[in-house]
Amino acid sequence: MAKFTKNDIVAKAAELAKMIAETDEVDYFKRAEAQINENEKVRNLIASIKALQKQAVNLQHYGKTEALKQVEEKIDTLEEKLNDIPVVQEFKQSQVDVNDLLQLVANTISNTVTDEIIISTGGDLLKGQTGSQVKYSSGKIH
Repeated sequence: MAKFTKNDIVAKAAELAKMIAETDEVDYFKRAEAQINENEKVRNLIASIKALQKQAVNLQHYGKTEALKQVEEKIDTLEEKLNDIPVVQEFKQSQVDVNDLLQLVANTISNTVTDEIIISTGGDLLKGQTGSQVKYSSGKIH
């Protein structure tokens, strides 16, 4: 019989999400995003890139390959300028840090669930086999 319901687990997940939202990684992300939004140079570059991207979609739709190539080169140049701005580099690093934290949490949950299943079925943690896999892989039924 199950000891926890889906609702119990979702409530714990929400609690964990609130904890994650209060980490240094998320705090740094919020500050970096605010700096991005406050930076006029960054905002102008992003607006220019978005406008050129719309133009590129239209050019692609109408098969204007030479003009499309020129617009894509302009986009690349602007993206390089954007990526050279320290606050943008900090923002991108903060995204990586938050993503790494979320991946760590997801992997920890996944690995722990797998280990708990193996242990609770009398399996072999080193082989990563549940009790029934161990029982039937040996060729003998105990």
